[in-house]
Amino acid sequence: MSALSDPADVYRRWGYLMADLDPLGRLAPFRHPDIEAAEARRDADGGQAARWRAVYCGPIGVEFMHLPHPERIRFIAERMERPAPPPAPGTQQALLERLASAELFERFLHQRYIGTKRYSLEGTASLIPLLDAILGAAAAAGAVIAVIAMSHRGRLNVMHHIVGVPPASIFAGFEDLEPKSVLGGGDVKYHKGATGTYGAPSGAVSVHLVSNPSHLEAVDPVAMGRARARQDRCGAGGRDRVLPVTLHGDAAFAGQGIAAETLNLADLPGYSVGGTLQVIVNNLIGFTTEPPALHSSRFASDAAKRLDVPIIHVNGLDPEAVQRAGRLAAEYRAAFHTDVVVDLIGFRRYGHSEVDDPTTTQPLLYRAIDAQPMLWQAYAGRLGQGGDAQARLQETINAGFEAELERGRAMSRAPSLRSLPAYWNPYVGGRHDESLEVPTAVDAGRLAEIARLITALPGTFRPHPKVARGLEQRLEMGSGRRPVDWGMAEALALGALLHEGIPVRLSGQDSRRGTFNQRHAALFDVGTGAERVPLRHLHAGQARFDVIDSPLSEAAALGFEFGYSRDYPEALVLWEAQFGDFANGAQVIIDQFLVASETKWGLLSGLVLLLPHGYEGQGPEHSSARLERFLALAGDHNIQVCQPTTAAQYFHLLRRQALRRWRKPLVVATPKGMLRSPAVASPIEAFAAGAFRTVIPDDGAPAATRILLCCGKIAHELEAERDRRGDRTTAVLRLEQLYPFPGPEIVAALARHPQAAEIVWVQEEPRNMGALAFIQARLQRLLDGRHVRAVTRSESASPATGSHAAHLLEQEALLSLAFLRAEDATDR
Repeated sequence: MSALSDPADVYRRWGYLMADLDPLGRLAPFRHPDIEAAEARRDADGGQAARWRAVYCGPIGVEFMHLPHPERIRFIAERMERPAPPPAPGTQQALLERLASAELFERFLHQRYIGTKRYSLEGTASLIPLLDAILGAAAAAGAVIAVIAMSHRGRLNVMHHIVGVPPASIFAGFEDLEPKSVLGGGDVKYHKGATGTYGAPSGAVSVHLVSNPSHLEAVDPVAMGRARARQDRCGAGGRDRVLPVTLHGDAAFAGQGIAAETLNLADLPGYSVGGTLQVIVNNLIGFTTEPPALHSSRFASDAAKRLDVPIIHVNGLDPEAVQRAGRLAAEYRAAFHTDVVVDLIGFRRYGHSEVDDPTTTQPLLYRAIDAQPMLWQAYAGRLGQGGDAQARLQETINAGFEAELERGRAMSRAPSLRSLPAYWNPYVGGRHDESLEVPTAVDAGRLAEIARLITALPGTFRPHPKVARGLEQRLEMGSGRRPVDWGMAEALALGALLHEGIPVRLSGQDSRRGTFNQRHAALFDVGTGAERVPLRHLHAGQARFDVIDSPLSEAAALGFEFGYSRDYPEALVLWEAQFGDFANGAQVIIDQFLVASETKWGLLSGLVLLLPHGYEGQGPEHSSARLERFLALAGDHNIQVCQPTTAAQYFHLLRRQALRRWRKPLVVATPKGMLRSPAVASPIEAFAAGAFRTVIPDDGAPAATRILLCCGKIAHELEAERDRRGDRTTAVLRLEQLYPFPGPEIVAALARHPQAAEIVWVQEEPRNMGALAFIQARLQRLLDGRHVRAVTRSESASPATGSHAAHLLEQEALLSLAFLRAEDATDR
């Protein structure tokens, strides 16, 4: 006996399993027992089963009955079940011409640039009318900006037909003009971003196609962050005005972990964009791998079932159904501000790329594909247009492409495919220029006022007793009665920026409180649980401050913040790892976006990474932020890598990042155990004067005969060990900025010690890690080949020991070796 007695509900719930979705028959209909029962009753129900089967088992199959919201179920059911209105005059011809242009564009490239990769859209060319329907419906609902992310397949087609890039500009890219202009940089044509205007019937939509690498799905959170930044810029109503659309391959959507991480951001307050339209361009194949080896369930889209969102499957060879699915998705998103998944099922006419032969692994499949006509021709036949009409249309479209090809070949240089928004006009990239430096000190009176405001609470608010004591101490720090610790230095830096009109967004795992109980940017009433964010209560005209506890994610979370920084350059955007080691979970974002976006795509970012770093016996995954990786990726002034050793240095570093026009990502190795150390604390006078110093010289040992050069926590330990030994012949120089390498500043600091015959680099990390490999050669060049000895932990495959006792022994040995004279030691 069926669990559902109403045939309508049977087909609403299970009809998608029998829908006519795959043009090549690879998705055999699955007959659910409830459908079997409904079919068995068809004579008794007066033909109701046949009626509902026509609605829910046709070219569109919708998964929506799992939604826990009755009004959303009704929304979809009403639109699926109402009779389709007759096509408006001219719409079918317009759809035909759109399909013909999309497919003939691919064929034109195939014939003119034989053997060149372009990742053809043929087999899923109905993606173009799908996007037409989505953008048209979105514009009618008030959208004025669309942020689109996609990988390589069909990208050039989307650039032309959706973004509006002239074919001549795309053809010029195939001509590879001016190769010397991108030596060591640039990117392939199907990774580059583009901007343009889409002319929807109800109004223009500004379209931004996001630049991306070949790492499939890595662009997903970047596009989401960009959309959120655009929405925040719009203010009230931003989620209706800015629409994010992400296009996926079926194999990547099901298989890539960052896609799942990004889906999880959908309804989190700090990340929500009011719904992303997720379009799976589904070829039912991944390179040479077929679906049974790609995902463990029937549909690649099943990865989205973690969300309470509808999934719309549609047969890509029925263009009218595709447009209907696109309108339904966009209208649902506009009504309920959630994600919607559209699973556009087609095929891939060629191999993974045009230079790949797919018949070696799928001979039967590609025999069937070869027998498929071009979609536009099949649709023309449905409309009753014969061969002569088709030939005329093809001739007209190809003539236009030929003219565009000649224009492209006549260009002396490849044109830019995008223009940056005006809010990027004040900012510059390139190599560092001293003229870009700005004052970062803040008047002592202003600092005291900020301290007073962020420690003042409403009379009814009851903070935790430990937090209350901390606020009292912070008030004393602001007035100069107590040295300023790390957490307060950060609060003062952010407070001053907010007061000056610079927005701040800080996110990360447990970042509201701080992993080490050091930040307390959000306070909680112990009686009611009410939240108060003191930095939002400075003055009425202050800038926006967001502090966000991220999900347990690195890749998607960091990708989102990178994207946010791309469209909010005037804001200070910070992402904090719970421990610096955990940044390796976001290595693809770091490698492909953070350090390379300027070189590959000419796109700047001022994103700050806060990575807790330091050896304190907490084990291999809680010690090292892997400075060696960032330094290996540093080149041509692409990033900044700093390890400030005092609270004042951190204060000036954050303010420098926000205030100067030079926009580069900043990687900061922040302390853990030293956060509250008196050695790190700074007097309030150091905030009211001075600036960030890339090198801190040692003024206390002018007659030193040897110099210990180091960065980070070990500097304080070396100074403490020197004092314990009563050593007056050793100077400790702190390298606060590792990259860009401050060569002149190092030379000047070393020159203060003319009697120093020995220079030693000291680091906590093993010899094959840390900054040694980066620093040693550069130091020796600065010193005309003079030998620089190194004291480190022994070379290791693991960053640190898991034994606290072993750590103490290692640290003791490290300090002893640092003070061992050259004649008594070899490099360790």
